[in-house]
Amino acid sequence: MTSNRWFILTVLFFARLAMAFQFQSVAALSPLLVTQFGVGLADIGFLIGLYFAPGVFFALPGGAIAGRFGDKQIVGLGLVLMLVGGAIVAVTESWNVMLFGRLVLGVGGVILNVVMTKMLVDWFVGREISTAMAIFINSWPMGIALALIVLPVLATTGGIALAWWSLWVLVALAFVTFVLGYHAPTGVETTSITVEKAVLPVAALVLAGLVWALYNTALAMVFSFGPAILIQQGWTLTQAGSVTSLFMVLFSIALPIGGVIADRTGRKDTIIYVSLISFAVLMPVMLYVPATALLVFCVVGVLFALGAGPVMTLPSDVLTSASRSFGMGVFFTIYYAVMMVGPRIGGGLADAANDAGMAILTGVVMSFGAALSLAFFRRTAS
Repeated sequence: MTSNRWFILTVLFFARLAMAFQFQSVAALSPLLVTQFGVGLADIGFLIGLYFAPGVFFALPGGAIAGRFGDKQIVGLGLVLMLVGGAIVAVTESWNVMLFGRLVLGVGGVILNVVMTKMLVDWFVGREISTAMAIFINSWPMGIALALIVLPVLATTGGIALAWWSLWVLVALAFVTFVLGYHAPTGVETTSITVEKAVLPVAALVLAGLVWALYNTALAMVFSFGPAILIQQGWTLTQAGSVTSLFMVLFSIALPIGGVIADRTGRKDTIIYVSLISFAVLMPVMLYVPATALLVFCVVGVLFALGAGPVMTLPSDVLTSASRSFGMGVFFTIYYAVMMVGPRIGGGLADAANDAGMAILTGVVMSFGAALSLAFFRRTAS
């Protein structure tokens, strides 16, 4: 086995990309699912969101279980659950069974998100961690983009079953690559002694979790309501979708750059504040000066992405090797809980005001909240 941490990053990146690919499969294949099961778009939306539901219940015990039985064993179990859930989704003709399969996938995805992030910290703590984390996080938008491109082509040329089973093969490859390619770095505890020794800095960890959760919820406002806002301003559906997609592309390109800058300069918090404040200040401009919408989407797509990698390294500032498994479970529990309710709040306010722009303003408040949480995090951590 190699001890090259960049090879390990590649193994973890591929597994998380497969997870993102699997998550996005429902949205990519939604027109065919509507026809196959006779459901509406609201049902499709529920099926998409169902993937995150297990996070509230499994993120915390997932980290603790990994600490007791070993990170590699538990991530392997998560990939097996993704294979089981993928097989259920591929063969079922029942909508209720489809929902069950999606829940199984979600449990596996939670395990990967929590434990693999801890694994990455184990390998890179104190060494280019912002760069590595930014690359690792980028597996998510890349997997989503690939699913949107590949799965519809497979489904239209060979049927939806071909798309489902191709996805299953990708996860199987990720499982084999992970089992053969990953091992813990020398000197990192991965057994029950980790949990026994763990002493969590609860307040600092909760604040770090809030920074990440509010950051992602603000981002979700763009992807969820950006097209509606642009259409409200007179853009066509195609144009609105293209501009929102451009935001995602620029975000993916810029995301690793933020990690590199943070590592090279040592100004991690500065990068995060620039990211958060740029969103909070510039996004309202798009609402009140519609002619600037395209420019604002491009600029914010780049600047907001810079903070993602550095934000994900915040737990490593306060967690020891012994507390990392359980601590990352706490971190992601907060993330999943806020992500479940945040977009609903934004959508509810938009409906109440009959103005999609209210969702973006909700994201602005969340971005400011993330900046405030970071300031309190630093005070608490010190």
